[in-house]
Formats: sequence, C-alpha cells, structure tokens
Amino acid sequence: MKTITVPGKEQVSLESKAILESVEKKMGKIPNLYATIGYSSSALKAMLETEASLAHDSSFTAKEREAINLIVSQVNQCDYCLAAHTTIAKMRGFTEEDTLEIRKGGFSDEKSDAIIKLAQSIANNKGSAENKVLENFFNAGYDEKALIELTALVALRSFTNYVFANTQIPIDFPLAKAI
Repeated sequence: MKTITVPGKEQVSLESKAILESVEKKMGKIPNLYATIGYSSSALKAMLETEASLAHDSSFTAKEREAINLIVSQVNQCDYCLAAHTTIAKMRGFTEEDTLEIRKGGFSDEKSDAIIKLAQSIANNKGSAENKVLENFFNAGYDEKALIELTALVALRSFTNYVFANTQIPIDFPLAKAI
C-alpha cells in the first residue's frame, strides 16, 4: 500500500502554500493534518472556511464546539483529532477529566450533555440521530439553527477524521489518554 507522507510547503500548490503559511502565522505551526489536506487546495480552503463560518454567529461557544469535536473524533476513533482537540479543549477551559467524560458520551452540565449526545448519535448513526436525543436537544433550549450547525460540525470533524484514517500521518500533538 502507498504510504502517504506529510508534504512540505514546496510540495503543494501555490494556493495551498499561501493558506498553510497563514495557518502557520496564526497557530505558530502547520499541523500535519492541515499540511496533508493541503494536497488539495480546494479541500483545505473549504475545511478552513467552513470552520470559520461555523464559529461566526454560532449557536455554540468555542468550548462547546470542542466538545463536539471530541465526541465525534471518539466515535470515529481518530487518534490524531483526539490528540489535537484534547489539547485545544484544555486551552478552552476543559480539564483532562472533562475531556475524558465528553469522550465517554456525556457531561455533567445539561446543555452540554444534550449537545454531546446529539453529536454522538449523529456520528454513530450515519447522520440520522435518535428521536429521543433530538427531543432532548430541543428541550435543552436549542433550535433548528443549532441543529443544522451541529450537523455541519459533525460532518466537518468527520472529514478530518476520515483524512487521518486514510493517511495515518504522524500525530504532532500530545496523545490523548485512552478510555
């Protein structure tokens, strides 16, 4: 089988190179997964623009979006994204114990728990959430806008999970604890 390597900036298109340099300026590094997605400037641009759009005027805080990222990455068993999003979740205020609780499929806060359970149900059921989980989400105070945004966040994280699953590039974040 072909081994996929993480490309250097000189190995990607000029458009990908410019995007990756912008990422490096913002993050202080180019994560291996972003560099690898950079083999396709269209995919890299779409991923980053979708991420930025879903953060703007969002139904969810940055912390809640990290909880979604964690549970979806756990469902998809993506070691890369679990490592990256555990690191980011801690930067957003979660403790190590919180990240493990989220990855196990719940949280002590009712609204966060509703978000996590819905993201987990969507990811586990190929997009079709269980009715009781959807009802719980709406009962927790969320609306249709939030449902659509959460579904988009699950799809976005699944994309990066799938890229890792098919490339197995080196993980360049501290590994997440096993659960």
